[in-house]
Amino acid sequence: MSPETHRTSAWPLALVAACLVIYASLYPFTGWRDQGLAPWAFLAAPWPRYWTGFDVGINLLGYAPLGFLLALAALRGGRAAHAVSIAAIVGALLSLTLESLQGYLPARVPSNADLALNALGAWLGAVLASLLEKMGVLHRWTDFRARWFEPDARGALVLLALWPPALLFPASVPLGLGQVLERLELAAAEALGDSPFLEWLPVRDIELQPMVLGAEVIAVALGGWIPCLIGYCVTRGLARRGMFALGLLLCGLLATALSAALSYGPGHVWAWLHLPVRAGFMGAGLLALLTLWLPRRAAAALALTALALQLALLNQAAASPYLAQTLQVWEQGRFIRFHGLAQWLGWLWPFAALVYVILRLSAAAEAGQQARS
Repeated sequence: MSPETHRTSAWPLALVAACLVIYASLYPFTGWRDQGLAPWAFLAAPWPRYWTGFDVGINLLGYAPLGFLLALAALRGGRAAHAVSIAAIVGALLSLTLESLQGYLPARVPSNADLALNALGAWLGAVLASLLEKMGVLHRWTDFRARWFEPDARGALVLLALWPPALLFPASVPLGLGQVLERLELAAAEALGDSPFLEWLPVRDIELQPMVLGAEVIAVALGGWIPCLIGYCVTRGLARRGMFALGLLLCGLLATALSAALSYGPGHVWAWLHLPVRAGFMGAGLLALLTLWLPRRAAAALALTALALQLALLNQAAASPYLAQTLQVWEQGRFIRFHGLAQWLGWLWPFAALVYVILRLSAAAEAGQQARS
């Protein structure tokens, strides 16, 4: 199958990478002010006298995935001769724009060194994509994708690629993404605190209670089963579905373990894996096994049901006090920009998945109507 027979996932992934770079570069988006300097004045500033390995690494690595994905998208779009140049120029222009905007933020300092490292990172990522293309690696991926996935797999693959990073943000329940009700209530109350609209907010008669063990088992099982069902929507054959589901559950396990290590230290990497969570993982594996045979449309319908049920379970329960302490460490720590990105992914992933499966079911229903007419 040629690259043109399916829509490449590189473009949406490049867009996601660009959004993450913008978020990381302009966070926290507050305190905008004009210093009376031209936005590009930092270009003529002296070269920084002090460097740290972390600063160099994060500026290079932050733009390398963007350059890689932009070059890959250009290669897949038939612009092989200019793929590296396109990616490098777009990466450099994005960095120049963001560094110029940082001059208006009190918490950020524009730097010509950061611009150079960002542009170099984008170029290195693009060169890597070009080398992999010349070595035939990307062609083998195209063949692999054609054997394993349906031509319309782009949306599902993008969602599933973002699932492990979303799990890096600490959750009250392992694999429990989208528990946002308490935070939304607090944010709304804070935003409307000095206005008459505060009285419009609904008030609960009973405070949210911690999740009971049985509900925790169900929430974990659903959290592992949902990405498997989304994968079933686009994966060919029972054996491939089984291997793909096993890989997804393993990614979920390892991403949650990494989140625990980042939150509590390497000594607590498996501390979260208590009996209800183990039962939930086993339940997810059993559900994934029992639904291997489902048609793609039925898998999407079950994914929609499972998403709605898990979100209802999570948002009817209170977050644990230990989670609140952990979030303070994450949100005030050295890697706040990284954690802020993981936080948004953890909040929004299940809602993006809801939109995806609804659109998929709608498209399938429309196609069925057209076939009958």
